[in-house]
Amino acid sequence: MNAIKKAMMPVQVFGKIAIKRAFRDKMAIFFIFLFPLIFLFVFGGIFGKDNDVSFRIALINQSDTAFAKQLEQQIRDEKVFKVSESATSVDKANEQMNRGQLDATIVLPDSFGQTTDSHSYPSGEAKVIYTQNNQQAGQTLTSVLQEQFNQINAKFVKIETPFSVSGEQTNNKSLSQFDYVFAGLLGFSIIGMGIFGPVNVFPELKKQGILRRLHTTPLRVWQYFLANVYSQAVVGLLSIAVMFLVAITVFNLNVVGNWIELAIFIVLGIVLILGIGLAIGGWAKNERQAAPLSNIVVFPMLFLSGTFFPRFVMPTWLQNVSNFLPLTPVIDGIRLIATEGKHLVDLGPQLGLMFGWMIIIYIIAFRVFRWE
Repeated sequence: MNAIKKAMMPVQVFGKIAIKRAFRDKMAIFFIFLFPLIFLFVFGGIFGKDNDVSFRIALINQSDTAFAKQLEQQIRDEKVFKVSESATSVDKANEQMNRGQLDATIVLPDSFGQTTDSHSYPSGEAKVIYTQNNQQAGQTLTSVLQEQFNQINAKFVKIETPFSVSGEQTNNKSLSQFDYVFAGLLGFSIIGMGIFGPVNVFPELKKQGILRRLHTTPLRVWQYFLANVYSQAVVGLLSIAVMFLVAITVFNLNVVGNWIELAIFIVLGIVLILGIGLAIGGWAKNERQAAPLSNIVVFPMLFLSGTFFPRFVMPTWLQNVSNFLPLTPVIDGIRLIATEGKHLVDLGPQLGLMFGWMIIIYIIAFRVFRWE
């Protein structure tokens, strides 16, 4: 017991030193905490909770009937419509559409909402005007208005509908697109900490002769590696905790899995990816060797492991290749726990591949590590 405690003492000491160094380095703080948050806000803005379908429109009401005024107010109250207040005429609306400021223009003619001798209820035809560049938005807007008019028509005229369609939601947790994308952002954060951290630090320590001096002490390579794993796991969990906090409070992230199991899996992911950083940083003598090699390793994983876009959009042969990249099981596992509520016992393929990569990567890291 005393021997184990004595062996682990350097791990604790150098781990604490690495943690303090990370928080004292402004550049490290930026890349560990702020850089992932930048991507979080970018993708959160694209896929976040406020990214509802909406149309930028001009509403030109040429009718003075009570029904037309009521419909105008209803359209303005709908969140799906963002009505321009400056487009007060068809000419001004066309000008804004040509500049790309509007998707379409809704025109209610002067006869809209009037009653006729043939029937006692109001009628009329609204006109949707759109440009060639906004054809899809215009046609969609026409369908949306027609659906609203169908509901209004049913109040005046009884319509029999022999056939109908109903929708059923299979995911009662109502996950958003951002919930799915967030796992990829965590993968991006993990690969940034795990690889670029050691790759930036180790060559600098070699340049300053610090590692060479450490080599003259009883410190072993495995102790130094374990100290780095310990420090990166602590700093990494803090960074990811900040991402979760921002994602939940700002973008309404919905995590359906077990938080403890998710944390354990994230730590395993950090340990795995950190091994790649330790191998590259430990082998490289200087930044000129480390930077190109780290980019060669990182960029294929970023684009093929489902970090920024789902892998199912890739060709089948490329999906089969990406299945075996080290980052792929990390992102897939986080996604399965966070968005589908899976447990660690359900992630046999992901964990098996991760542990297999850990053995290979850390064997390489131990063999290629150089103190200077």
